[in-house]
Amino acid sequence: MSSPSPTAAVLARYPVGGPIPPDIARAAVLAVLRDRGDEPEVLLIRRTERVGDRASGQIGLPGGGYDPADTGLEETAVRECQEEVGLGPEDFASPPRFVRIGWAFASRLPIAIFAAPLSATARAPRIASPAEIAGIFWMPRSVLARVERVPERTEAGVRDVDATVYEGHVVWGFTRNALLDLFALRPGTG
Repeated sequence: MSSPSPTAAVLARYPVGGPIPPDIARAAVLAVLRDRGDEPEVLLIRRTERVGDRASGQIGLPGGGYDPADTGLEETAVRECQEEVGLGPEDFASPPRFVRIGWAFASRLPIAIFAAPLSATARAPRIASPAEIAGIFWMPRSVLARVERVPERTEAGVRDVDATVYEGHVVWGFTRNALLDLFALRPGTG
């Protein structure tokens, strides 16, 4: 019997159709995963620089706010992913799985985190909304083990924060915490 793929092993911790706490989050993100060699990679975005936007220029997961037309937070995550990077339900090997609710200090919101495996026949991700997304890239799970103290703009001013720096991209805060939990890289998350 063969062992599961690296992405399948990550997603096995999160059941399809798992319970989502109602009425807690008003936004959702989607961690799109693919296998590269013996480890999973996650699709990340760099938000476009915009005056007055707290997430301006930050690295994140595709996602955004709940729309009353959405049937739930899973649909919000998928809709936002399609709007931002052009990947929709037909690009996933299985439906998104609920990971947890995380708190984003920058936006002052509880955010539902979902994860989905990229299908072997998926379209390539692309910048579908240049007004929101300035770049996209894949990051391997293993680089999350590297921690650097990096100065970042926070609500309290510029502070040194724990971050993972990959190919010049600084992953910190909500996004880094969501990925550490998704990949069970923090004590108590495995």
